[in-house]
Amino acid sequence: MNACSGGCHCGAVRLQLMLPRAAGEYAPRACDCSFCHKNGAAFVSDPAGALRIEAGRAADLVHYRQGSGQAECLCCAHCDVFVAVVSSLDGRLYGTANVRALDGDPGFAASVSVSPRLLGAEDKRGRWRANWCGDVTLVYAKGNA
Repeated sequence: MNACSGGCHCGAVRLQLMLPRAAGEYAPRACDCSFCHKNGAAFVSDPAGALRIEAGRAADLVHYRQGSGQAECLCCAHCDVFVAVVSSLDGRLYGTANVRALDGDPGFAASVSVSPRLLGAEDKRGRWRANWCGDVTLVYAKGNA
């Protein structure tokens, strides 16, 4: 597995992304919705990969729903960095990491533009199941206080 780590600017939220292939085999998906566009976000994930998101407390993460409201954009409550997107599907948490929140340059291929806002609700969920990490852990190191 290829490990990529990162997090927000202030360090309150950390990411660990495990990908089964070399970074250069992934082209980050630059969503063209207004929220992702304004945040300069591009996402990488693999259904055979894993994503761990760790914050000190639940209050360190803002869960923002926009568009169809089916997924949660996760941002640091302190420095506002957009770190990941998650969605609970069929009782399982799926997610994708914002490459802009990863440390250094993992060596991903050039980003490609995607338009999930043009998809219907079930098509979005199907796309997420097929492309996002299905092994997602959201951890609060200090509990939910």
